[in-house]
Amino acid sequence: MNEAVEVLLDALKDSAIVLAFVFAFHFLLSFIEGKIARLLEKRRWFAPALGGLFGIVPECGTSVVAADLYGKHHISMGTLIAVFLACSDEALPILFTNLTSSWYMGFVLIACKIAIASAVGIIVDLINYKAAKKVHQHLEEECHGEEGEVHIGCCGHEIEEGEGKESWLHEHILHPVIHSLKIFAYVLVINLAFGYLIMWIGEDALSSFLTGNYWFSPLLAIVVGLIPNCASSVLLSDLFVQGALPFGALLSGLLINAGLGVLVLLRKKENFKDAIIILAISFGVSLVSGYIALAIQALI
Repeated sequence: MNEAVEVLLDALKDSAIVLAFVFAFHFLLSFIEGKIARLLEKRRWFAPALGGLFGIVPECGTSVVAADLYGKHHISMGTLIAVFLACSDEALPILFTNLTSSWYMGFVLIACKIAIASAVGIIVDLINYKAAKKVHQHLEEECHGEEGEVHIGCCGHEIEEGEGKESWLHEHILHPVIHSLKIFAYVLVINLAFGYLIMWIGEDALSSFLTGNYWFSPLLAIVVGLIPNCASSVLLSDLFVQGALPFGALLSGLLINAGLGVLVLLRKKENFKDAIIILAISFGVSLVSGYIALAIQALI
């Protein structure tokens, strides 16, 4: 069989597996997204730890929901940072549908991201105690959770019951299908590009280049991770699965990758200063964590 056709068929097969996984997960998540948003608000002092768990959900809507809550002063900065750091977008479906011997690294990634995100979020709220306390007081005064209060999902849809709520078909079928097809397109394009790149350059030449830039890889991965799009997490995950990116670099890139949440945060001018602080903290944590993981990996 022609090598180019072989690359195409492999890319279609791998992308189809990811499509099935992503749709199944988004279908299930569509029933509980609003409840999770409420949980983040109610468990105030434990919210950063819950934010770490919520952020790990492989769906770009997690960071959007968190940014929306922060803009309404319903969660603290520590909680938002925890969600942003834990956010993986579509990385986990790709890692868990990886049929090579490194499939278990998805679990390692989850453990690292939850631990780092929760710890950093709690520390930020302890340092920024007065601001966190104001958020709690604001929620008590506003009596959040009354009728009419809504939260926004990843594509601008409301995720609670109400007058503006979408139909069951649109919310639980159409929206997951559309989102899953977008991810399928990203994965397919990146799989094809990477497959043809390897075919054109040669595996030996590519491996030599990546090995030579081993200690710069976390910084390069952070640059990719800062792209506010699901495609960045797909790219990083695909590179790792193909053996072209070390785990430390993958961790750095996915820690900084908060998907569309950053754009939602920047939507209001009054959030600009906070957004810079959040990005600076995320950048520092991502870089340090990546190099620590890289050093451990080199010793092993």
